Amino acid sequence: MREMNKKKEMHVWAVVFSALILLTQHRLQSQVAAEGFIRAKGLNFVLNRNKFLANGFNAYWLMMLGSDPSQKSKVTSAFREASGHGLSVGRTWAFSDGGSNPLQYSPGSYNENMFKGLDFALAEARKYNIRLILSLVNNYDNMGGRKQYVEWGRTHGQTVKSEDDFYTNSVIKGFYKKHVKTVLTRINSLTGIAYKDDPTIFAWELMNEPRCQSDQSGRTIQGWITEMAGHVKSIDRNHLLEAGLEGFYGPSSMQNQNRVNPKFFVGTDFISNNQIPGIDFATLHSYPDQWLSGSNDLTQLIFLNKWLDTHIKDSNEILQKPLLLTEFGKYSKGSRFENSDRDQLYRTVYNKIYWSARNKGSAAGGLFWQLLTEGMDSYKDGYEIILNRNTPTVKIISLESQKLHYLGKLFQQKNG
Repeated sequence: MREMNKKKEMHVWAVVFSALILLTQHRLQSQVAAEGFIRAKGLNFVLNRNKFLANGFNAYWLMMLGSDPSQKSKVTSAFREASGHGLSVGRTWAFSDGGSNPLQYSPGSYNENMFKGLDFALAEARKYNIRLILSLVNNYDNMGGRKQYVEWGRTHGQTVKSEDDFYTNSVIKGFYKKHVKTVLTRINSLTGIAYKDDPTIFAWELMNEPRCQSDQSGRTIQGWITEMAGHVKSIDRNHLLEAGLEGFYGPSSMQNQNRVNPKFFVGTDFISNNQIPGIDFATLHSYPDQWLSGSNDLTQLIFLNKWLDTHIKDSNEILQKPLLLTEFGKYSKGSRFENSDRDQLYRTVYNKIYWSARNKGSAAGGLFWQLLTEGMDSYKDGYEIILNRNTPTVKIISLESQKLHYLGKLFQQKNG
């Protein structure tokens, strides 16, 4: 009898404990939902009916370090330092396809430990009031990308000619769609919140820098974005969606293709790709030192000014959607590099964003490439920024945060 009473007692405590977990998760879900999702309305991002401006960063490594108990403290440090400098949006990878220690071993087969690393990154971002853009696949073969998907297609009996078959082969597209659904419906192991219901996520990104060299008309990528935007929206209507474009002009804007593009023709079209239903805002990358290699810094700055001005104008007048500069930076390992040249580039980018936002234009923020914290030497690529180092570049980043914060408050007062 005593043994039966003990079992009953244990059962009661188990029920109570489960109820407390469910209650805690419900409260957390209610609290997060009350915080609201970022929306796009006309040229603006909006949060709880107020204009939302974003100063932010890229940190593609969050999931990987978050999955490693010996390294995950760096995720927390990065968010703490970013928040301390007023940064409110980060961009990171929600993919790692094949290879060693991946997120996705093979189509539909996942590494739970790596997924928990992404759970941790989202949970920590929320603590520091930072929203994350999650990119769903890579154009490049770094961490798998299109190349890995095409290889998976081959192992499943598909006849494929090149990596560009990623965009057209129905079986390979099915692998990607399954990955999208898996990520969007993932229940965070730390918060109990489904990703598709989590306002910590700013937006989904279909691909990091999609390119299709075999079709310069842009029709292949146009079709793929259209199909995949519809797929994402069929699962998740809460979050914003963007395509991941670098901003190269295509056939729909021949004048800008010839006048503004840095002689890059990669099968994308800034105008038509961003006009697709389901694409909520336009994105832009900017690397004058890569795209105009061999040119001097003055030439690169002239290009940068034209590049930003033209895209802001087209987002204002043609797309009539917000524009987010989701990658920019300057390489610091070249023989001619001067810190002052990078500072000038950052000032140029931030001034364009500020004055566009100040005058009710489409530019809503910029995310530099890339944020690191101390002790991450193996991740240094020449573009890294470490915020706890009191450099002039860090001061420029902090000042932009202050200016955008002030501007946001100003708009609230006018609309209040």
